[in-house]
Amino acid sequence: MKCSIIILNWNGAEMLRTYLPSVVTHTALPECEVVVADNGSTDNSMAVLAKEFPSVRTIVLDKNYGFAEGYNRAIAQVDSKYVVLLNSDVEVTEGWLAPLLDYLEAHPQVAAVQPKIRSWRDRAYFEHAGAAGGYLSWLGYPYCRGRRFGRIEQDHGQYDTVAEIEWTTGAAMCVRRETYEACGGLDAAFFAHMEEIDLCWRMRNKGWKLACIPQSVVFHLGGGSLNYDNPRKTYLNFRNNLLMIYKNRRFPWIVLGIRFFLDYAAAVMFLLTGKNGSAKAVVEARRDYKQMRKSYIVNS
Repeated sequence: MKCSIIILNWNGAEMLRTYLPSVVTHTALPECEVVVADNGSTDNSMAVLAKEFPSVRTIVLDKNYGFAEGYNRAIAQVDSKYVVLLNSDVEVTEGWLAPLLDYLEAHPQVAAVQPKIRSWRDRAYFEHAGAAGGYLSWLGYPYCRGRRFGRIEQDHGQYDTVAEIEWTTGAAMCVRRETYEACGGLDAAFFAHMEEIDLCWRMRNKGWKLACIPQSVVFHLGGGSLNYDNPRKTYLNFRNNLLMIYKNRRFPWIVLGIRFFLDYAAAVMFLLTGKNGSAKAVVEARRDYKQMRKSYIVNS
């Protein structure tokens, strides 16, 4: 098998009905399969798949392992040269897959690529999670071509060139399976959020390159599992971002020292704007980061 497009599902029957048809319709390439890995759903997802999408292969996991470990377990059950990690709330377009695979075939030094990602809700604009390729500021904050912090750009074709990037979004990442596994896969301790950026950083530390291929276009709903203001999302983003810096940056202590003050400043801003749950989430994220980092070796 050349490529497995793996959609991780958790209680997303309606998401499957909305977005999976585009994947089935537009992924008719030789030696490519569409796979739904069910992460311990308790809704009627499996019945929907069996009745409405009989051509789709299913992998059934015994419980919800989160985004990171769920994908690790699913990928361990395919033998394709390439795998696509595709969110369940992504609508793909005609011809979306071939440019990704062609680029990887032609560039053996590239470990992973992503398409251009536009918003499903407002289709003229980029989508927050990936846009036209991801980068990291020196303080470890992720941003994208087409999205800097909260400012989202309209797509006027300004990023329609292939670009080397620093991270590919987990919403639609096409990666060499052997490289994914050799680099340790997604960090299960992250559970969800920033886990793909961490993996991309590890791949780059091993000499691999990453790219955005804008000739491939998909539309992402975003916030399908947790909306952007959810304190749980805030907690995971702050905690995992700190862990990612600790794990992957050489001599991380200066950056982490600055982040101590910036993170607590963010908590104060949350309080001042009435987002008490998010303020608490930042404090809890820093507490748990200090405990969890003990299981990692600092990159120095």
